[in-house]
Amino acid sequence: MPATIIQTNSTPFKKIDIDPVTLDIIENALRNARIEMDATLVRTAMSPGIREQGDAFPLIADHTGKMIVGQFGSFIGGFLESFDGTLEDGDMIFLSDPYSCEGAISHSNDWLVLLPIFKDGRLIAYTAMFGHQSDIGGKVVGSMPINARSIFEEGVRIPPVKIWRKGEYNDDLMKLVMHQTRKPDWCQADLNALIASCRVAARRVIEMAERFGDDVYVSATQELLARNHRAMKALIGMAIAEEPVSFEDYICDDGMGYGPYKIKCTMRREGEKVILDFAGTDPQSAASINFYLNENMFKMFFGIYMIMVFDPQILFNDGFYDLIDVRIPEGSLLKPKFPAALSGRTHALGRIFDILGGLLGQKTPEFLNAAGFSSSPHLFYSGNDKKGDWFQLFQIGFGGIPGRPLGDGPDGHSLWPGFTNVPNEFLERYFPLMIERYETEPDSGGAGLHRGGNGIHMTYRFLASGTISIHDDRWFVPPWGVNGGEPGMRARKILEKADGTQSIVGNKVEDVHVDEGDQLHFITWGGGGWGDPLARDPALVAKEILQGLVTPEGAKAYGVVTNDNGEVDAAATDALRGSMVATRGELSLFNYGPGIDFLRSQCEADTGLPAPIQPVWANIEAAE
Repeated sequence: MPATIIQTNSTPFKKIDIDPVTLDIIENALRNARIEMDATLVRTAMSPGIREQGDAFPLIADHTGKMIVGQFGSFIGGFLESFDGTLEDGDMIFLSDPYSCEGAISHSNDWLVLLPIFKDGRLIAYTAMFGHQSDIGGKVVGSMPINARSIFEEGVRIPPVKIWRKGEYNDDLMKLVMHQTRKPDWCQADLNALIASCRVAARRVIEMAERFGDDVYVSATQELLARNHRAMKALIGMAIAEEPVSFEDYICDDGMGYGPYKIKCTMRREGEKVILDFAGTDPQSAASINFYLNENMFKMFFGIYMIMVFDPQILFNDGFYDLIDVRIPEGSLLKPKFPAALSGRTHALGRIFDILGGLLGQKTPEFLNAAGFSSSPHLFYSGNDKKGDWFQLFQIGFGGIPGRPLGDGPDGHSLWPGFTNVPNEFLERYFPLMIERYETEPDSGGAGLHRGGNGIHMTYRFLASGTISIHDDRWFVPPWGVNGGEPGMRARKILEKADGTQSIVGNKVEDVHVDEGDQLHFITWGGGGWGDPLARDPALVAKEILQGLVTPEGAKAYGVVTNDNGEVDAAATDALRGSMVATRGELSLFNYGPGIDFLRSQCEADTGLPAPIQPVWANIEAAE
């Protein structure tokens, strides 16, 4: 049954014509309210993932549940259709189960609060915020087990419940939930931060309605949605062809020895509507790399990508959703059947952005981005320090951003543009470790007219025995280049024992023991290159050699030769570029590097790790 909205004032809102100045003021006030939500969160939360890195996502929606400002799009419409209960003034919803909200949050670590905003007896708006909790119980520290076979192994699951009911706080519920986590102090503080952020947004909405009038405020939100619809309609007509285009990419492995896993999407336009069909995507994994992709979330991803590439001035919101039709096969990697494990969904989430780039650029190669968003590397480190106190670190790492039409990809940046790194000083202050190295990995960005962003080489020295877990991808299938650009370098992880011996560790490993004095070299993938590397200015390549971004050997991928003083050897460069042009053949739109079969045959020699085994779906299902 759909939710019942209890309002003491049933007067409908009147539609008011909004002048441009008023609309602009309300639009920017909503933008600022969203920023204030983020500021409230990071100043109140305790876990490094939220406090330092900003792993949380705000939303302000209109009175029907459509997102006006935010990032992931609105889940509220689907929630209202499935929530068998009431919503009234003083209520606040709390949930964390992806299966209870159609994947609006994609794993149970993401705790979400939803606040309906009432004014004078009428529902005038919604606000929501979700953030990643560092631990919610389950079989492993951090609650993201690589080898989970079902969501029941991944910690506490919270269906939609009222954390506040008519203004009364549900303290018993919180005691029950916090009893499941290894870090109740962090989780309680982070949850309070989510709540406080929503309260701030609610106050700002009420202030706007009081200043301009309820009808003006609501009419302004509808005009913002309509404006976005008009803009997206024009962009779709310009950039999307009726002829279908397809693109596919791969998640390297599932951490259990199987892979790669294919994600495929076909895009076409029918009239004014875009069809995005994931038919051909591999079936769901028996492990935890499944990504329950909410259709509205993907519509927002599509819209954001379109806007950022073609017209960054547009305020993205939910106004264009009726222009997009997303089709995801049931039982696939992107719509797994309950109770499939979901905690490792980050790799598929990152690959979605690479696939969008590959789809949208085929008609207009000048707007094409290379691959490089790709994943969101995670490191977990836990144990007892020398005083016997428990410590637990969850950190999100950064990789190389793809080469782009307008320039190089940033070095060592996050998958999400709003994320920031955890300061090394913070890590060394609160955890028993030292950061011995934190720098770009030279040559890891793919060569191109516009270089792919380099990955990061971060070396941790552990000062207490404990266990580490690693979640990363792009170690087997490289990030591809475009328009003649080269693929980026793949990720790798090296464990160096205190006696100096080294071993390659996997990019998806659980509970690896480390001793005091051991070091972990955490090296992430680079972004693919954009455009012909031989068209890059040799002086710029020489400058990047001095900056440590490119090595003299790596400069040869650009056909550039330097002397011992770091200066370009013009004659040698001309000769090298001439020979490369004569032998390389025609440049391709996409450069994937060697094919899967070749990568598999050379995997151990190239990476030090055994090649993943191609999944056989019937066998995997029978083994469960």
